[in-house]
Amino acid sequence: LLAKVSIDTHINPKSTLPKVTFKNIILIIMQATQMNSGALAARTATLASKSSSFGGRVLPVARSNKATSAFSLKIKAAQEFEFEVEKPFGLSLGKKGGPEGGVMVKFVNPGGNAAAAGMKAGDQIIYHSSFFGDELWPADNVGFTNTAIQACPGAVDFVTIRGKDIGSVNVKRLPKREAPKKFGKKLTAIQKERATHICIDCGFIYYLPVPFEEQAPTYICPQCNAPKSRFSKYDPITGKITGNTGLPAIVSISLGLGLLVAGAFVYIGLN
Repeated sequence: LLAKVSIDTHINPKSTLPKVTFKNIILIIMQATQMNSGALAARTATLASKSSSFGGRVLPVARSNKATSAFSLKIKAAQEFEFEVEKPFGLSLGKKGGPEGGVMVKFVNPGGNAAAAGMKAGDQIIYHSSFFGDELWPADNVGFTNTAIQACPGAVDFVTIRGKDIGSVNVKRLPKREAPKKFGKKLTAIQKERATHICIDCGFIYYLPVPFEEQAPTYICPQCNAPKSRFSKYDPITGKITGNTGLPAIVSISLGLGLLVAGAFVYIGLN
């Protein structure tokens, strides 16, 4: 429309078509799209109270009591479920059909750990724990997923979707994700039986099947990467640290000197 008006008014100066001006272009665009914007709606209301002159012809501006959007875009994120499952899992996985890939929970043993955690047959797994580090990997291949979760040293974290959300996530395009924080989470009965130590830096409770004393000296906290020396003995019943804090000697000496200096300044100030 704008192109035709522009050509006609330049070729035929006597054309009765409206001349192209900046004001007229704005009016035409606003009438065509009926933009739902506060600032533009206010501007439309101001212009609509007047009449616009196009080359000698008077054309009324269309009025609208209710602005409507030219289009609407609705995005609904899939609902995710997080589970921490001890071994043996008591479930079997299968391949999800479709080009986007994926892993499905085909069977859940009613008396197994997966069922106790809340997983159900028909769930789609979109993330699972990695066998090293503290991140979650996208579950786009059933073979790799089975290998990874079996290689994990302890409990495995799963992130699933279910119901109408299944198939709504393209797992092959998902990035890696940070693993859920363990601090403050309630321990299961099995985890309480094995809980012996706690990281005094971040609160991670050690409950892996391998006894803490048998871990290599290079073992680090899976949550904050603190060294093994930063773990202290832990009582899962009372939830309290039963061993020493594991502070290095230099840190203990520094704290002691700091308290002495602070006390000296307070004493001098009061006297």
